[in-house]
Amino acid sequence: MTRRSLARRGLLAGVMALLLPGVPAPARAQDGGVPAGAGRSEGGREASAPAAGSPGGERPPAAGVPAVEPPRLLELVEAEYPSEARAARREGTVVLKLLIDAEGRVTEAEVTTPQGHGLDEAARAAALRFRFVPARRRGTPVASRILYGYEFQLPEEPLAAPSPAAAGGAGIPAPPAVPAAPAIPAAPTADTPPPPVQGPAPATGAAPIAVIVRGAEAERLRQSAQAITVIETEEAQRRTADLGEVLARTQGVGVRRSAGLGSWARFSLNGLTDEQIRFFLDGVPLDLAGYPFGVSNVPVNLVERVEIYRGVVPVRFGADALGGAVNLVTDRDVRGTHGAASYEVGSYDTHRLTLSARHLHEPSGFFTRVSGFFDTAKNDYPVDVVVPNETTGREQAARAYRFHDAYRAAGGSAEIGFVNRPWARRLLLRAFVTDHDKEHQHKFGVMRLPYGAVTTGETVPGATLQYEQGLGRGVALDALLGYTYGRATFLDVSDCVYDWFGRCIRKRPKPGEDESPPRDRVFREHSGLGRLSLRYRPHPEHALQLSVSPTLIARTAEERRPDNPQAREQLRGEHSLFTWVYGVEHQLNVLDDRLENRFFVKDYVQMLRMKGRLPGLHGRFDQRERDTHRLGVGDGLRYRFSEWLYAKASYEWATRLPRPVEVFGDGAMIVANLELKPETSHNGNLGFTIDARDTASGAWRLDANGFLRAVERLIVLNNRTDSIQYIHVTGARSLGIEAAAGWTSPGEHLALDGNITYDDFRKTSDEGNFARSEGERMPNRPWLFANGSARVQLKEVVAPRDTISLTWDTRYVHEFYLGFANWGLVESKAKVPSQLLHSIALTYVARDEPRTVSFTIEAHNLTDEPAFDFYGIQRPGRTLFSKATLEM
Repeated sequence: MTRRSLARRGLLAGVMALLLPGVPAPARAQDGGVPAGAGRSEGGREASAPAAGSPGGERPPAAGVPAVEPPRLLELVEAEYPSEARAARREGTVVLKLLIDAEGRVTEAEVTTPQGHGLDEAARAAALRFRFVPARRRGTPVASRILYGYEFQLPEEPLAAPSPAAAGGAGIPAPPAVPAAPAIPAAPTADTPPPPVQGPAPATGAAPIAVIVRGAEAERLRQSAQAITVIETEEAQRRTADLGEVLARTQGVGVRRSAGLGSWARFSLNGLTDEQIRFFLDGVPLDLAGYPFGVSNVPVNLVERVEIYRGVVPVRFGADALGGAVNLVTDRDVRGTHGAASYEVGSYDTHRLTLSARHLHEPSGFFTRVSGFFDTAKNDYPVDVVVPNETTGREQAARAYRFHDAYRAAGGSAEIGFVNRPWARRLLLRAFVTDHDKEHQHKFGVMRLPYGAVTTGETVPGATLQYEQGLGRGVALDALLGYTYGRATFLDVSDCVYDWFGRCIRKRPKPGEDESPPRDRVFREHSGLGRLSLRYRPHPEHALQLSVSPTLIARTAEERRPDNPQAREQLRGEHSLFTWVYGVEHQLNVLDDRLENRFFVKDYVQMLRMKGRLPGLHGRFDQRERDTHRLGVGDGLRYRFSEWLYAKASYEWATRLPRPVEVFGDGAMIVANLELKPETSHNGNLGFTIDARDTASGAWRLDANGFLRAVERLIVLNNRTDSIQYIHVTGARSLGIEAAAGWTSPGEHLALDGNITYDDFRKTSDEGNFARSEGERMPNRPWLFANGSARVQLKEVVAPRDTISLTWDTRYVHEFYLGFANWGLVESKAKVPSQLLHSIALTYVARDEPRTVSFTIEAHNLTDEPAFDFYGIQRPGRTLFSKATLEM
């Protein structure tokens, strides 16, 4: 090749790198050296942050902290030059995204820069036969992704016309693909890696490439000073457990439901429950992101990881929370083209479908992503009930099937915008809509009298607009605007009295199963959200973050039955809550990153406005206004003793402002209480982590954490049979310990995991509601529970890149009372008995590029034990499910 041709090809490679901001410089193929790269998570965020002054304003890795070791090529396979490309005299560089497993095998090869004429297929076929020394994180082999350039070059034209044999005809090997020339790395952005931390230079002198290490972002969060537990959902996405079940397998977390799929669920974290925990989807409040039916019913296949913040919530969320926060993180990767689908079918006519796809036009930075889901279940499982004898009328035990508990939900979202542009890291508009309908089998939280026609439903459309950009000099901006409109219905107009067998046994004097008179109500809620976050790093060891987040929620309601004038008058009027949350945080990293500290201050403002008529006011129109102002402060500290041992301590004086459903009720089953005040709590955590992954005996992990929650004006749901209302408990204290341990054998053939939580949550005041129960455990809350799992995994069972695994899970929940222990006689106290439940799953995963397919068969409650959650409501017994997923 001539010197001019080489220069021209070098210039072309450089231009390609500049035009492809999502593709770091490709590697050279012939010498097997893949230079060191910057760690990145699959979600597209840096594991090693850019240097100070970069657009992200993040801190570079400190000296002495082990960097990610990239994979090194051991075996190169030369690609056959396609005859079609030879005939067309076609040359070019095919850039592939390779997924390399922890054993150095290429399990996926996706073409990100195609050249056509058969070059793409030839490069991919060769790359799938490469062999690497796997990437390592702190010495432990891990899966990784790299971008790899394979350049096809034809030999120089001879002076004479070549013979067929010389042109690569029969019997003569085709010319091998020539490896890519070094290219100019693209400038770092929020979604492309910064210039990587340099390791030993390879003999080839190739340009650096990016190494994307699976779980790197999750690991960075775990090792930060934040009080956080991170759940990666890759395995859960292939299994049939829903997100509520996945969360319930985590230490310190309890998820209890009132029935099957779609039912109301209570999420607890270190003793605190319900609205005391705030839920987010990619940092947006969950109910404002299109999921009003709760965290447990969010499709797990749309979530990449779950971040659980224990009692101490970072200012970047711009929210009030008493006991912590849960952030569901979806796929944040914006590179290339990707699609996924899953379908699940199971007992009691359960069907769940999810779809997602994304595409990035790299030259322009135009990005689009769509996702959708559909869930349905009859929930007609058998339950043990008490019914009157048809002859004597005396009560007797019976077995019946739930007949009015069906659930249906569907939703979708579309996201469009631009990424990795000089004027915006991200400018994305997301529009969404969800709709769900739910039949109710009995009163909220009480399984006594069956309902046969009470239903609720809700439709929620909305949109969010996000803008992220580096402003230079270590300053980064993140702005968000959102609007959601919710329309909910409640229908209770039947005049039948139903028995547990679904029969209408007699007529009511007045319609209305839940209460009389009948109700046919529509509730409308307008919600607006804004958040502005500025991050400034004046020095590699210091960072400042400011967050301002206003939220407005306005509600109206309407009674549509003309024969219920009292309800029509009571629902007239407007209710609104306007909330401002401010926060400032300082982050400090010193001693070669051994010590990290995050100190923050928060300010809370809430303005309540109510106009309308309330029960008990004898028809008088009432108008109320209440303004609230509170301050909060917190700190998180992490010290690393060695590469495998670190300790954390954290504290927050937390405030939570009452939510709309608590002060205004839901207009259906929960009664309003305008007298509720903000909750406050002193939250503390102290714990340590052992993470020894590179040992001869496998990978070991141990987490142990002690926690304290000292709460004033605790808000609880008073679930009486005549009315349901949120009320205050003057003082309460949660003191406990949680621990999790795990071991994975060399080669990942066997994995054992377990966790246990003890939570002593007691009333500490002799004033206010339940005054005579001072010192007693708070009712209807499990205080001792544990989880365990064992997984056996075999690789290359049927095909070269497949795996088959058998997983056993178990959960133990100790018995607990539904009321205070000092109420009533011991022999007559209502309680949930101790439970030991098991499940087993068989999963097969096959990888045939560019597709990954998995199949799972799973049995829940394998031994068919009687299962209960709270208020003695019976859960399904043994259930069978199967699930198939496809990624490409």
